[in-house]
Amino acid sequence: MSARTARRLVWSLAALTLSLLVLSAVAYLSGSGWHLLAGFFWAFALIFLGVGGLIAIRHPRNAIGWLFLTVAVASGLGEATHGYAQYWIEGGAGSDTLGKAAAAYSNVSWIPFVVVPTTFLLLLFPDGRLLSHRWRPIAWCAGLSIAALFLTAGLAPGPLEDFPQVVNPYGWHSSLQSPLEGLAFLLFLVAVIGSAVSMILRFRRSRGEQRLQLKWLASAAATAAIVVPIGTLGYDVWGEFISNAVIMLSVLGLPLASGIAILKYRLYDIDLIINRTLVYGALTAILAIAYLGLVVVLQEALSFATQESDLAVAGSTLAVAGLFRPLR
Repeated sequence: MSARTARRLVWSLAALTLSLLVLSAVAYLSGSGWHLLAGFFWAFALIFLGVGGLIAIRHPRNAIGWLFLTVAVASGLGEATHGYAQYWIEGGAGSDTLGKAAAAYSNVSWIPFVVVPTTFLLLLFPDGRLLSHRWRPIAWCAGLSIAALFLTAGLAPGPLEDFPQVVNPYGWHSSLQSPLEGLAFLLFLVAVIGSAVSMILRFRRSRGEQRLQLKWLASAAATAAIVVPIGTLGYDVWGEFISNAVIMLSVLGLPLASGIAILKYRLYDIDLIINRTLVYGALTAILAIAYLGLVVVLQEALSFATQESDLAVAGSTLAVAGLFRPLR
C-alpha cells in the first residue's frame, strides 16, 4: 500500500469514526442527556483512532495501526447505536426495527476493544508480524473467538444486558447455545494465553530498541492485569462508576504505550518510568496496609470509649499522613 493510499484510508476511517461519535452525542442530547460513562467510550474511540492513525500513516505495513483503527470504528458504532437505542427507548420515537437492532449491537459492542488488545496486539507487537508461522493457530483462535463471541452474545435469547426492557430481536432458543458459548470462551482463553506466551518469548529473544518497545507494552499490560481484577472486585465496595472508570483508564494504557513504542517517542524513558511505578506502587501499598491496620487497632483500643469508628479513622489518617513525607 502506498503512503498516499494509506493516508486517504486513515482520514476516511477517522471521518467515519468522528461522524459516529457526533451521531451518538446528538442521540444522547435528544434523550435523557449526556452521561459520563459515554465520555470514557469516547476516549476509547479517540485514543485508538489517534494512535492507530499515526501508526498507519508512518508505518502502513504494520497491522497494529489498522487494527487500532478498526477498534476505533467499532467503538464509534457502539456509541452511536447505544445513543440511538437509549433515545428510542426513552423517547418512543424512531423506527422500532432500527431501535431494537441498535440495542442488540450496543449489547455486544464491547467485544472488539476487549479481544483485540488482549490477543492480536500481544501477538503482533511491535512490528505487526507474528513471531513465526507456528503462531498462526493462535491468531486463528483470536479471530474465531471474536466471531464466536459476536455469534453467541448476539443470538442469546431474552432481555439484553444493557437494555433489560428490550428482548433480543435476534435471540435463538437452541440446545447449541451453551456449547457454543463454551467454545467461544475456550477459543478466547487459548488466544489470550497463547498471545501472552508469544510476547514473553519475543521479549526474551529481543535486543536493543525492540526490547525497549516491548517494555512499554509489558508495563501497560502489567498495570491493566493488576487494575482490572481489583476494579472488578471493587464493584460492591466503591460502586460501578468508579470501578468502570479505573478499568477503562488502565486498558487505555495499552494503545498509548503501543503508540509511544512503535513511533519511538521518548522510547528510552521506559526504565525510569518502570522504576518510579514500582517505587510509588510499593509506597501506596505500604500506606494502604498501614492505614487499614491502624483503623483496626484503634477501633479495638478505643472501643471502650466510643462505639463509632470516626475517631479511629481520623487517628489513622493523621498517622499515615505523617508517614508519607519521610517514606517519600
